[in-house]
This record gives sequence, C-alpha cells and structure tokens, in this order.
Amino acid sequence: MSLMEPAVRFQRPAVAGTPFPLREDDAEPHFLGQFIPLHYHHNMLMDANRMENFRSAIDAAVFDGARVLELGGGTGVLSCFAAKRASKVWCVEFNPDMVEEAQRLLAFNENGHKVEVVHADAFEYLPPEPVDVVICEMIHVAMLREKQVEVINAFKRRYRERFGDRLPLFLPTAAVMAVQPLQQDYDFFGFHAPIMQFQRVGAEHAGSAELAAPAVYSILDFDDTVEREIAWQGEFTMTADGTVNALRFVTKNILAILAAQGSTVDWLNDYLVLPLEAPVRVRAGDRLQVSFDYVTGGSLQSLARSMQATVLPMRSRLVA
Repeated sequence: MSLMEPAVRFQRPAVAGTPFPLREDDAEPHFLGQFIPLHYHHNMLMDANRMENFRSAIDAAVFDGARVLELGGGTGVLSCFAAKRASKVWCVEFNPDMVEEAQRLLAFNENGHKVEVVHADAFEYLPPEPVDVVICEMIHVAMLREKQVEVINAFKRRYRERFGDRLPLFLPTAAVMAVQPLQQDYDFFGFHAPIMQFQRVGAEHAGSAELAAPAVYSILDFDDTVEREIAWQGEFTMTADGTVNALRFVTKNILAILAAQGSTVDWLNDYLVLPLEAPVRVRAGDRLQVSFDYVTGGSLQSLARSMQATVLPMRSRLVA
C-alpha cells in the first residue's frame, strides 16, 4: 500500500455485542486492511516509486511460461505486469468492488486475458495447481495495518499441505525495517498537534530534524516463517542537541534479488512518523535508549502506545 492511510470501510456485520462505530484497535481482527477504498487503489497507479520498482522486479522474477498467483490483487496491475511473460495468472481479491474494477481494467490491456480474477479471501485461497511466483503487496510501513505477514505465513502452510515442500518464489522476498529519532515540528499555524504523519521518500522534510542515524530493528525473510511479534530495544548516539519527540519508521521492501548483477530491486514505503508521548531533551553525544513492541498487521496506534525513549546515564551500557 502507498502512503495515504485509508479509513476502514465496514463491509461485514458488526462484531457480536460491539456497536458501531468500532475503534480501529477493536476492528483490527475483522476489518483492518481488508477493504481499502477504490480511489486509494487508483492513487497507487499514480505512485511512480511503487509502480516502476514492482514492474522491474516482476520482469526479473517471472519467466516465460511461468504460473503466477497474486494475493490481494487490487486493480490487477501487478498481475498484468506478470502476464507479459506468464502463461497463467490468478489474481485473488476479497473486495467485490475491486474484483469488478480489476476485471474492467484488465480488459483494456493486451495481456489481461491471461489473468483470472478470483473473488476469494487470500487467507483461504489456493490455486488449482502449483505456481512459480507469488506476488503479495499487502504492505504498510513497519508491516502494520495490512496483513502481509499473516497472509504469506498462512499461504505457505496451506500450499505445503497440498503441493509439497517446494515453495514458489515470493515477491517481495524480504523487508528491512529501521527507526530514527526526530525532533518533529508539530506547530500547525499556531495550533500544536502531535499527530502521526507520512513523509514522501526523497522529499525534503523541513519540519523534521534528524537527531541520530537510523537503526535497523528487524529483517523479515518471506522465504522463512516470519514471527508476527516484533519487540526491539536499541541505543542511539545523538548527533545534535534537541528534543526527541517523534520516531520515524522506515520500511525497505526487497522486491527481487538480481543474482547476475549482484543487486536488488527495492521499494521504500513512505516514512511513518509517530509522536512520543514523553519527549526527551538530548545533547550531542548523549546515548538514547529506545524501545517498542507491536504485532504485524496491528494498528498504527498499537505501535505508538508502546514507544519509549530514555537518555542513558554516561556510564551505562546497553546489555545485548
């Protein structure tokens, strides 16, 4: 998913005993990331960062005659990229509005006839035969909100039971996640509002002062079973004086590995900036201890509530 955070669209019955409207945390097991409004999918088509890198990765991963499965197909654009060389593509989409839209848009494209749009839940669907490549872009910053990790883990279990231990290639193949302490400007025309923000990759962010270099806190390899629980405690050395009042989260998706070139095709999500509940005054050279924990697919607020930052005493050492 690209940068804008969509509102949850309630398409299913209310949870028993819970009146509408639900808070996002309450809705998480039932609705979160399932129904992204149509116009957000249209916005994704205009996101050159996303589109160019996925097309390059799919061109590299899909060989002539390959069988491809896409889980969470949206408009069908990634399936259409795959159909350029694949002999067959199954595009699975849960939202009936998106099923109709994908069918409509694929009909405009030369290789659209090779894509079968399947109205099904990605948590349950298996293709009728083994596939060579699985594309799944249910990705949010920090693997929050959407169900990338859960869907891939569940798919691998079902696939092995039916087709054996030889798994297809997954695209993306891995994700590298990092965090960085910031001094973030939260003044909006005289109105002070510490709010979560998304920042475009590659743009200048005049209101953000970086007080230390980013630190990697998790690497997810989708060829292996990925644990949903993420808990991290790390230490930063401050490079400037200031007040750490926010953390920036960075997610780099390794879409494909180009072995012959010794390189990768990557896609960076927009940055997520979350305000700290208790800002910390720091000086250059201070060591700042940061901790947080969350479950992949959970709400943005679940991560924000867990974040803590503390300046360590001069002689303290973080125990690994």
